[in-house]
Amino acid sequence: MSDFIPLNRVTEPDSQTERSDAVANRQHILAITRQLFATQGPTAVTMSDIVKAARVGRGTLYRHFPNKGELCLAVMDEEIAEFQNEVLDRLRQMTAVNAPALEQLDDFLDRLVTFTDMYTPLLREAQQQGLHYFEKKEGTPQYWQQATVMGLLRTAVAHGEMTADLDIAYLTDAILAPLNPQLFHYQRTIQGFSPERISAGLRAFVRQLRR
Repeated sequence: MSDFIPLNRVTEPDSQTERSDAVANRQHILAITRQLFATQGPTAVTMSDIVKAARVGRGTLYRHFPNKGELCLAVMDEEIAEFQNEVLDRLRQMTAVNAPALEQLDDFLDRLVTFTDMYTPLLREAQQQGLHYFEKKEGTPQYWQQATVMGLLRTAVAHGEMTADLDIAYLTDAILAPLNPQLFHYQRTIQGFSPERISAGLRAFVRQLRR
């Protein structure tokens, strides 16, 4: 049995211990960050504030989260996953009853407006930090949103709901553009548009695509 007991446990922990410590550190940092964001707002909180409040080294923080944008999305990771699962379940239900693709897109956009409105402060901060959230990279929330919209538009064309001569890639970007957090924030705070008004306007635009 002694052969299985690692020597120098203090200075050379096994990889499982390292992984456990890393997970614990990450969860601790996220918990502290959520508290700071809730009381001060994402914009006001700096990485230095998080280091002090979490009582971790700066290297530990940046090893888990290379920048504040990554940290902002990590804070809402569970919410993003829950939203995606909710949308996928809804689309499956609508597909099962043969709901038109543009009707499914209408439902998706309404839900996306609500989600964006709820998490605009975090999404804006992530964008201001230059995070890849807004790049078309596989695995990012933005990629998933674009893939969903593009897939539904292509299905609509295939089913004869739209004409086949439309530029689907451009339309996908045009449809999602108003949900850019910076523009969305401007519409909400400066223009005074309600989420319901934004949703209605966006969905009215999509309805014009019908054959």
